[in-house]
Amino acid sequence: MQGLIWGGAIVSVAGLCGLVWCIFKVAAAKRAELSDDDLRAVIQGVVPINLGALFLSVIGLMMVVIGVFLN
Repeated sequence: MQGLIWGGAIVSVAGLCGLVWCIFKVAAAKRAELSDDDLRAVIQGVVPINLGALFLSVIGLMMVVIGVFLN
């Protein structure tokens, strides 16, 4: 079960890195003072990546919890 815990931690950290990347991407677009339409396009492009990263984080945390319960 140690593998499930460590694997879940790795998956969760990968999701967290994706979330941080999304934050930096949108912050850079805001700092660039883009027009409303361009900023909206950047945000619309980041949303699927943000949701995927959030999904990875949740799955990783679920793996850790299951590993702890089964251990």
